[in-house]
Parts: sequence; structure tokens; C-alpha cells
Amino acid sequence: MGNNTILFFSGADIRAILTMKQCIEAMSSAFTALNNDEAVMPVRMRLEMKEDNANALFMPVYMPGIKKLGIKTVTNNIDNGPKGLPIVHAMMLLFDSETGSPLAILDGEAITVMRTGAVSGLATSLLARPDAHTVAIIGTGAQGETQLEAVCAVREISRAYIYDLDRPKAEAFAAKMGPKLDLDILMAESPQVVETADIICTATPSRKPVFAHRHLKKGVHINGVGSYKPDMIEIPNQTIAQAKVVVDHTPGCLAEAGDLLQPIDKGMISRAHLHGELGEVVTGRIKAREDNEEITVFKSVGVAVQDLACADLIMQMAGQEKRGTQLLL
Repeated sequence: MGNNTILFFSGADIRAILTMKQCIEAMSSAFTALNNDEAVMPVRMRLEMKEDNANALFMPVYMPGIKKLGIKTVTNNIDNGPKGLPIVHAMMLLFDSETGSPLAILDGEAITVMRTGAVSGLATSLLARPDAHTVAIIGTGAQGETQLEAVCAVREISRAYIYDLDRPKAEAFAAKMGPKLDLDILMAESPQVVETADIICTATPSRKPVFAHRHLKKGVHINGVGSYKPDMIEIPNQTIAQAKVVVDHTPGCLAEAGDLLQPIDKGMISRAHLHGELGEVVTGRIKAREDNEEITVFKSVGVAVQDLACADLIMQMAGQEKRGTQLLL
């Protein structure tokens, strides 16, 4: 590759550079570009590795408006937990689209958790009731942390309830995020805690609904970000059938989101039930929340424009923050 110099950004670099507010703004721009056909983004490719109980995802995207090309690779190795290894590994490659020159290698895990939280923040800003002040987080991993941070960035949250099957994990979450956000965080004994929530965020790998529809209050908004395969589901079929459902990307969700595919397969809804895409709400092409009693759902499987928008923002901020390590190729 000659004597090209590129930048490497670790997870620590990325967390030091990005703020949630900046990321939410970047997500608004990214979904506007996607909705305006200003991005080339195929549905991500999944490679199953059955012998290793694993899969790999490949997510390419090109945005001519910022003259950048990116691809994120993600591996999910289910058996890594008992080995003391992360289940998910991810890496982002960034290129100048005009010249094809490589620009950066970035920690994909840090980008993923920030952009996933940020897109829920964007959806919450558009779909949750303006007076929403309580949130329930189901799933207290890294994704749960940024879900809570993002919701707090767009609504005046006075109390957060958290629930996780792993009690010590939930305790660690509360000890970390309470002081960080200056927020009262309460650990729930069951998912029934959603009865108290104006906003619910689910961030789990569940294969069955993580709460019951009957426990929802009127006017609740739900961000579902955990399930990304047809056999995974977090949100009850009845909730999907009765809600205004907005998705990040229709082709991706109808290929992967069990939260939608399972009620479709049961005949409870059709594809026409989907209200539309987040980019259509951002650009005003479709309406957001229309009254204080409707249930709204944002279903996300994650799309590559989010990663590229975050990577571009990191590059913009890198000089100011003096972050990134130069690598000679």
C-alpha cells in the first residue's frame, strides 16, 4: 500500500472523543441522508459459522455527501462467555471515497454501542411523550448503558428502573450510571416494572418477550435494540400489533427483526402495519407521535450509515482532542 499513514482509534479514544449529544445529531444527519437516497447501503451480509457456534456480519456503506466509504465487521461467538472472552468483536474500516485511500481503523464495539444508543435517543426525541420522565432499561450490558444515557439526553428523566436476570450485573450498572448521569436508578425485581415507565429500552439477546403487554401504560414509547435475528424477540406480538411502529431501515428489519417477523408470520400484522422509517420521521415525511395515549415502538437492527456517521464525526473531532495513533501501512 506504499507509505500510507492511517489513524487507529481505540475504544478509549472513541469514548473520549464522542459525546451522546453529538452522536444524536450525527444520527439525525445520517438518517436524513438515507431517507433522501444520499447513501448507498446494501442490507448487511450475515455469515453463519455453525461449527463454531458463531456468526459474522459485514456492513458496507458509501455516503457521497461526506466523500467516505466504510465497512464494519462484527463477529458474535456465543461460546466466548465461559472462556472469559467478549462475545462480540467489531472493527470499522474508513476510506476516502474520492481516492480510495484508507483513512482509519476504529474500534467497532465502541462505535456500535454509541451509535445504537444515539439512534434510540433520536427516536425518543421524536416519538416519546414530551413529558416522559421515567425510563425502564431491560438488559444492563454496554448497550443498556448508552440507551439510558441517550434517553436522558433528550428527556428530563427523574428516575430509571433497571432489570436484568444477572443481579450483580445490574448492581454494577446502577453503581456506574447513577453517578455518571446524576440519576436515581432503582433495581427492579421483575419486568413488571414497565408499569411505571414512560419509556422502555430493551437491550437483550432474548428469544421470548422480556415484558408482558398488559403491564404497559398508555402513551409509552419503546426502543427495541437487542434482537437482530428472526428467532430473537423482546417485544410482545400484541404490543407490536397495537403500536405505531417505526423502524431504522425497512429492508433490514424485514430480513432480520424477529420482533416484526414473528407477528407477521402469525398473521397478526402485515408489512403494511409498519408506520415507516426513522428517516421519514426526521424529514417530516411521516408523522411522529400524534396523541398522548398511543404506544410507539422504534425497532432497530442497526444500519451501516450509523457507523459511518460516527466514524466521520470521530475523524472531525480527532484533531481537537489529539486522539488516534498513526500507523504506517
